[in-house]
Amino acid sequence: MPEIIALVVGATAALVAAAVAGLYLWPLGRRKLRLAPTPPLDFAAASSAAARITAAEATDPEVRPESRSRLLSHGTRTARAVLLLHGYTMAPEQYDALAEVFFARGYNVWIPRAPQHGTVDRRAHHRVEAGDLTAYAQQAVTVAAGLGDEVGVVGISGGAVLATWLAQTRGDVVRRLLVLSPFFGPRQAPAFAVRPLITLYGRRVLRDRVTARGYSLVAVTRYLTIVRSLPRRCRRTGLVSAAVAISPLDTVVDPAAAVRVPRRIARANGIDLRVYALPESLGVRHNTLDLAALGDDAVDVLRLYVDLYEGAPTPTSGAADTATVAG
Repeated sequence: MPEIIALVVGATAALVAAAVAGLYLWPLGRRKLRLAPTPPLDFAAASSAAARITAAEATDPEVRPESRSRLLSHGTRTARAVLLLHGYTMAPEQYDALAEVFFARGYNVWIPRAPQHGTVDRRAHHRVEAGDLTAYAQQAVTVAAGLGDEVGVVGISGGAVLATWLAQTRGDVVRRLLVLSPFFGPRQAPAFAVRPLITLYGRRVLRDRVTARGYSLVAVTRYLTIVRSLPRRCRRTGLVSAAVAISPLDTVVDPAAAVRVPRRIARANGIDLRVYALPESLGVRHNTLDLAALGDDAVDVLRLYVDLYEGAPTPTSGAADTATVAG
């Protein structure tokens, strides 16, 4: 009998070990998310493409009117254009105030709606797929590239993942990068748990769960899969500025990864990564574009975001606390 028990225990341990090993060895498919560059568009073609997208959304009863894609255009190709990518569970209106600051500085601004977002079905984003997200980002940057001579990307949370992906996969276009509260990893889970999370929920081995914030774990793994698809060795692409803004009160993103990932890209391009930490006194958490939380400091912080994007000098006291970190 003891021998049988020992065999059973040994076999069980072996099965557990094999299952754990499988979680780490199961391939995640790095190459499937890389898309070939699309033909460039001139200003007229880019404007028409944006108009077709916004017109289709205007006639789609599933898209909330306030959440449609937005183009802020000066009516001609400008020296600078910026692509703004909203966060997971959010929609283009998240950028309304920041878009106006960019537009006032002479930018053409394109804010496209992500797949399964901004709809009357508030749970539609649970069904988002990684391939759909990267295709959306690819189309978005192609439109932005036709709107201005120099093009950059700003992304927040999950949108920051896509912005970073574009900075590496569309290095022929993206010259500036600003990521706000970038979701390169969850704060609540240790780094070693991310791969099993992607495997178990991404491949639907486990049934989807929705967090208290309304996040689908399956959908979250789609963004984490894109993070994992970034090149192991970052490419030199011609990026001229890179910056990250985070809040120390953010309970969603891994703060170390928020800086580590864009720092690798900055180093590969021989530039400094600029890091901006919102003061805790503002009470801003994950949504660093939360105007209600920013209150009277909102205008100053939004302008500072644009300064970070442009690589311009920023204040080191007052409403904002900035630090320049070697790339």
